[in-house]
Amino acid sequence: MIRYKVTIAYDGTLFSGFQRQPNKRTIEGVLTQKVNLMAKNPQLPIVVYGSGRTDAGVHAFGQVVHFDFPFDLPTEAIYRGLNSMLPLDMEVMKVETVSPNFHARYDVSGKRYFYRVDLGEFLNPFKRNYTGHWKFPLDVERVRAALPDFIGEHDFSSFVASGSTAKSNVRTIYEATANFDEKANELQLEFYGNGFLYNMVRIMVGVIVEIGAQRRPEHDILRLYAVKDRNQARLTMPASGLYLKKVYYEGEDPKHPTKLSTRPR
Repeated sequence: MIRYKVTIAYDGTLFSGFQRQPNKRTIEGVLTQKVNLMAKNPQLPIVVYGSGRTDAGVHAFGQVVHFDFPFDLPTEAIYRGLNSMLPLDMEVMKVETVSPNFHARYDVSGKRYFYRVDLGEFLNPFKRNYTGHWKFPLDVERVRAALPDFIGEHDFSSFVASGSTAKSNVRTIYEATANFDEKANELQLEFYGNGFLYNMVRIMVGVIVEIGAQRRPEHDILRLYAVKDRNQARLTMPASGLYLKKVYYEGEDPKHPTKLSTRPR
């Protein structure tokens, strides 16, 4: 069995998230089906493992999966074979052979997310599936002043949705940046950290736009760490604006170039 690491991009609009679910169209479900069609070995079904789940409507530029394939095919053959079978809202970006010990989920050392907020008064019909929307006046400089409060190791209990199965809500954010795209009339936010909780980025963005709209004090993020109360964070921005930009592993992560595996023992 040869282990392949595959980087994929997808438009999450018509998917019910990443994780396979009965009678629903999911990233994992579609990819698993196509990989097994390539293998043509129903007696030995291939399991696809992802770096993590994305919710319904969330997009990805660089989701990572791995699977063990029963034939030693060139990476180019896997790349071309899968792309010839995948639907138009999914694309394989890169295929690599990796050690049998590599695990797409447990060896992750960092992730980078991107969020687009359309600032038009009314929702643009051509952007509704690809941005969040905030129609109220927003001060981008207040946003930029608040974002550094996310940097560092913090307890993000106020920024995690119910339903999370994480054992700890402590995470470390290395970068939190904002760009205003005047032509697109969008606030574009990027977060890079060692891990993210259920709906964490979407809740962080909800707090940030309220700060930018002067509905919260400029440094209210610090208070939210202390209170550990999800209800006080209030908003969860739409899934449509969220993109998984990159998943980092040892040797790829500028913060952890030699990070040890995080897999359970």
